[in-house]
Amino acid sequence: MREETLQPVSSDVDIVSARQKGRELAAKAGFSEGDQTVIAAAISEIARNILMYAKRGEVSVTLANSEDRIGVIVVARDQGPGISDVARALQDGYSTSGGLGLGLPGARRLMDEFEIHSAPGQGTTVTMKKWRRSA
Repeated sequence: MREETLQPVSSDVDIVSARQKGRELAAKAGFSEGDQTVIAAAISEIARNILMYAKRGEVSVTLANSEDRIGVIVVARDQGPGISDVARALQDGYSTSGGLGLGLPGARRLMDEFEIHSAPGQGTTVTMKKWRRSA
């Protein structure tokens, strides 16, 4: 089971589409309603950051199936200004936009695995994974 969807992000409508596509793939993979909502929320946070800071980027959602587990892998990429202090950006309450500063740390808490690569002037790539719990 290797299925992938790619959503360009350059408007609020694209954020909604990315959320929906993530939810649909999670449902297809047998995730619970609650986990589908969690995955959609994490996608929304990360896609909103793309729009706010980079203006455009993309979110891919892939179903991963290894021998012992099934998961959803979300990769969000942009070629925006990058993040100068990733560790600080992952702290609750830190924001350069005047927001609540809960986007990145919130998404990290919602997912099972979270990785971010960013450098000033080089854009940002966030990779998040959620693994389906055994029945």
